[in-house]
This record gives sequence, structure tokens and C-alpha cells, in this order.
Amino acid sequence: MALIFSRKIPLSYALGVFVPSAIHKTALIEDHGGEFFPKRVFERFRALSVFYGQYQLVAPQHFSTNSVSQPGRICWRGDSNVVLLRKLEIALREHQVDEAWVTFIDFKKLYGFPTGSMVNRLISRFSYSSDHHWLQKACDLVFLILKEKPGLLQFPVLTKLSISLARAQMPVPASMILRVMLERENMPPLTILWSVVSHMVKTEIGACLASNFLVQMCDCYLRLSAKGSVRAKVVKPDAMIFNLALDACVKFKLSLKGQEIVELMSKVGVIADAHSVILFSQIHEMNGQRGEIKKLKDQIDKACAPFIGYYCQFYDSLLKLHFKFDDIDSATQLLLDMHKSQESVRNKKLRMDQEKRLLVPIGSNNLKTGLKIQVMPELFQMDSILRVKHKQELVMFRSGKLLLSNRALAKLVNGYRRHGRTTDLSKLLLCMQQDFNVPDQSRFCSDVISACIHLGWLEMAHDILDDMDAAGAPVGSTLHMALLTAYYSREMFKEAKALLRQMRKAGFVVDLSDEMVATSCLSGTANNASSLSNKSDLIDFLVREMREEEKAIPSMVYELNSSIYYFCKAKMMEDAFKTYQRMKHMNIQPTVQTFSYLIDGFSSLGMYRDITILWGDIKRNMGAMDLEVSRDIYEVLHMNFLRGGYFERAMEVIGYMKERNMYCDKWMYKDEFLRLHKNLYWSLKASETRTEAQSKRLEYVKAFRKWVGID
Repeated sequence: MALIFSRKIPLSYALGVFVPSAIHKTALIEDHGGEFFPKRVFERFRALSVFYGQYQLVAPQHFSTNSVSQPGRICWRGDSNVVLLRKLEIALREHQVDEAWVTFIDFKKLYGFPTGSMVNRLISRFSYSSDHHWLQKACDLVFLILKEKPGLLQFPVLTKLSISLARAQMPVPASMILRVMLERENMPPLTILWSVVSHMVKTEIGACLASNFLVQMCDCYLRLSAKGSVRAKVVKPDAMIFNLALDACVKFKLSLKGQEIVELMSKVGVIADAHSVILFSQIHEMNGQRGEIKKLKDQIDKACAPFIGYYCQFYDSLLKLHFKFDDIDSATQLLLDMHKSQESVRNKKLRMDQEKRLLVPIGSNNLKTGLKIQVMPELFQMDSILRVKHKQELVMFRSGKLLLSNRALAKLVNGYRRHGRTTDLSKLLLCMQQDFNVPDQSRFCSDVISACIHLGWLEMAHDILDDMDAAGAPVGSTLHMALLTAYYSREMFKEAKALLRQMRKAGFVVDLSDEMVATSCLSGTANNASSLSNKSDLIDFLVREMREEEKAIPSMVYELNSSIYYFCKAKMMEDAFKTYQRMKHMNIQPTVQTFSYLIDGFSSLGMYRDITILWGDIKRNMGAMDLEVSRDIYEVLHMNFLRGGYFERAMEVIGYMKERNMYCDKWMYKDEFLRLHKNLYWSLKASETRTEAQSKRLEYVKAFRKWVGID
């Protein structure tokens, strides 16, 4: 008779590396005394029964006293299989993950994988853990199963694991599990996918991975749709997924990736809601694409008067771009349009036809084959898990109205002053004071004059006072006295005399002589200056604006970039490149957007060699410290070099990313390589190459394959 028992060895087990089994055979126990043998055996049997629960290691008939003369022998392999399975089941039921893992390793060593249900229960149990160690074990186990026996995995288990990894802020393995599901052309329910993505995008690496996963998801959908597959509907993302990714792109300054996602939203045919419109404007603002926001504005102005407050951020982004383009007229017109939109709210009923879709072009309006995105600017997802944060910098929403901030007013004042258009500024201030009927806006006139006096722009302050007097909207004696004091303190007696005549005519100074007024002003100079500086923070914003103006990107850069963007979208690459050369001849420093538009244009025509030339220019600009390259342009370059087969350049880009500690999404690069170059130089040896160029290329292909983990 043979008796078996399990002994656990206290060793650490690594996945795929197995130590000797914990199942040990004991020597055959024989007893010729008859009665002693059954008693001894059953004592040990009862002890093992306690350990293994209700499972009976040995059938009772095996212990018959009649078998003493010819003792039987238990099949060790079959019995240990059942013992380990039972032990694994108990460990899982009692949430003993350490015990379950050790038992699984024992079983895997002897018999391979347990049943599919047991394997999936093990992965599920690890998924419930908040410990990163066990979550990573679950992920590793999934990939081991995929390699050796993929039929064991159940889809709900992968869904559960993906959300557990995302909640634990493990975006890399979470994205790997999502991509496994996508490769099987199956995805979790959208509500669950929302949760996974929302957790992933809390970090920059997670935002990069979530954005790249969305790109791959869209590619999969478009590929399946082209085939007419019924699976296309399963992998189609919705507006919420796009919004989460776009919001992360805004948060982590991934402007180029954001632009790619906006265009994919159009290609996939997902309808943009109110959240989307706000995020579009922020992406376009980062890329300097004023024309794209203006297209959206036309639709918003027509449809969304009742929701004007929600679109505060939209107007804020557009106003910023007007200032970046140094377009003071457009900035002023936007201010007037916002006021008109608010006035129309009172007489406009809330629209009920919220199912009406608007088509907004992306790129040039004249492109017959250009992209158009479906927009419903009045559609608010009530179950949205996204809360778009409004950065109220230039446009604020207060008491149900859109108001101009002091920072925006400082930009307007400085812009009008720089262009020598004080009269136009006076007209705007007069309009804000008389027509807007908003208390916060009506004080702007006094604030502007006070700020001009404080900063020594006395001629400008005097001109605004004259314009206000001429329009029948005098600003009172306080500001006149402040300006008069400033004239006397700077010994500008001619200007002071002229202002004093105006003040006498207006009745501000009656009984005092010119000398007495001058003496009074000079004696109160300090008090007047102090009172003016305390009235508003407009002065601080004006000072800050003048400092930032010296470091700002010239407006001509935005104009030229807009031209390059238009030409690239129209696939007029010769004109686009000429505009780029013009920038260099004018000694205007190209930006990341300049290069990204050109790369995108060349890529759309398969002109990968031209991208290698641009890469040389990018490196020269980086070397001269004139260009700070973002992570997403490195990614765009790398993907295009892979598509064009320029592996030396691809590895060069990876080197730059490593130097800057930028995360590299190897999974995406590996997928692109396998899609285009799966069998490239698969069996070619270095000794078999025919030319030096081929030998060098083989070296870089092998380096890339090793880096992404193909070999």
C-alpha cells in the first residue's frame, strides 16, 4: 500500500520557472501483523482528511485486511492531480492567494494548466487584490496562457482584470489586456471601458497609452467596417471614450495626439457632443488653429444661445488665439458677439430638436474630399463621467453673463496702444459702458484711464478722456485731477495747462488759480498715485503683458503655420514646403506644429524620404536650443520611419526619447512592424548580405526586433 501526502516547500516561485513538485511519494508501508496496519493507516488518513477537507485520499476498500498478503498500490499521478486541484479550489474559496499560487505552480509543473474554469477563477481572485504584485501575476499568467493554451481564457475575466489594473494605476498592463481583447475583435461594454480609460488617463503615461489604444481601436473599426464585418459595431468607440482621451491630451499637452484623435472621430463617424466641442477648442488653441475654432463658432452662435455660459471655455480659447495672431479687431468683434448672444437668450426658446446634427469641416472648407465631423453642440451627456474643467482666464461666467477679465482687458489695451489706435479703444470702452449694462464692465473705462496714468501713458489717458467727453460720457473730476497731477509731477506744463482749461470748462475747477491748482496737485501726488494703484489689478496685468510680449511667439509664425496646415490638408506639399522655406529665409523659427503639419502631409502621400530630410532640420533646431520637441512628435516620426522602412532613423528617435526619459509604447510599434515588415530579413544572416547598406539595415532591423521583444 502506498500513501501520498503534500508538503509545501517555502520557496519563491517565478512564473514559468518551476521548482521540484511539492508532491512526494513515500515508501510503501507494509505490516504483517494484520490489525496494526489498518489502524495506523486510517489514523494518517483522518489527519489528511482534516487537511484536505472532505476529499478522501484513498477509497476505504483499499484498506481491507484481506489485502495484507498482496498489498495494493495507489496510482500516484491520478491521485496527486486530484489532491492539488482540491487544494487549489480550497485556497481560492478561502481567498488564500499565496497558497493558490504555489499550488498552481505545482500543478503546472506536473500536469500543465488546470481546467479552464479553475484558471479563470485564479485570475479573477488575483484581480480582486489591491496588491500590485498579484495584479501583475494575473497579467503575466494571462500572457503565458495566451502563448501556450489561449482557449482557456474567458472574456469576462479579461474585462475584470483590465479594470482592476486601471484602478490600481497600472496603465501599462491595463493597456496590454485591452489590446489583447481588441486583437480578438471584442471589447468590454462601453460603460466598463469608460471606467478603465478614466482611471488610465490620470497619469501622463496612462494618457499616452489610452490615446494610442483609442487610435488602434479606431483602426480596427475602420478595417472591419471596410470588410462589412458584424464585429465592427463591437469595437466602435463612442463620444465618451473620445472625450476622455481628448481631455487627457489637453491636460498633458499632447496637442498633436489630440489633433489625430479629433480627425479619427470624424473618420469613425462618432457624433461630437457639447463636451467634445470644448475639448476641440482647447486642442485647436494649443496647435494655433484659429480657423478650425472659427468654423465651430459659426455653429455654436446659431444653436447654443441658451447654453452660452457652458461655452465660456470655448470663447476663452478663441479669444486667446485672436491675441496670438495679433488680431485686435477680431478680438473686439468676439467680445461684441458674446454680448449679442447673451441678449438673444432672452428672446430665444430652448430648442427641442436636439437630434439635429451639424457638419463642421476639418481642414479646408474647399476640400471636396476633406473630413467633416458631426457635431451636436446642444447634446449634453447626462450620464457623463467627464467633468470638463473651465480655465477662466480671459472670459469669465458670472451671474449668468460672460464677462471680460482684467487680463483680457490688459491684452486689448496693450494691443490698441501698440497699433496706435486709442480712438478705437475709446469706442470699445464706451460701448461696454453704455450698451452692455453690466456693472463689472462699465468700470473698465475708469480702470483703463487709471492704469494709463500709473504707467506713464499720459497722452493715451488724455485722448481717452477727450473721447469720453466728446461722446457725452464724462468720467468725472477724479481722473482729470489724477492726470493733471501726473502732468505737473513730470513737468509737462504745456499739457497740464491744456487739461486745466478743459477742467474749467467742465466745471471741475472754478475758484482756484492755475498756481494754486498746481501746488495742490504736487502736494497730493503720493496720495493720488496710491489711490489709483489700489483700484484694480489691471495695472499688474498690463505690466505682465508687456513682459510676456517680449518672449511670445511672433504672430507671423501662426499665420505661416496656418498656411502650411491648409496646404498639407489639401495635399499641396510643394506649396507647403515653399512656405516652410520662406519661414527659414525670414529667420522665423519653426515650431513643433510647423514640422508636424509637414510630416502629416508627407505621410498622407507616402513621401517618407522627405520626412527623413525634415528630421535633419528638427535635429539642427534642437541642437541650437531653438526647438523643444514634444513626446507626440517623436512618436509621429517613429511611426513614419517604421512605415517607410527607415529603421536606422527609427532607432535614432528611440534614442532621443530614452535620453529625455519619455515613455515608449513598444506594443504599438511592434504591431506596426508586424503589420508591414513581419518577414523582413527573418532568415537573412549578416554573412549573407550583398551590400554594406543591406548589412547596415539588417543590423538596425535586428536591433529594433530585439528592442520591441519580437525575437
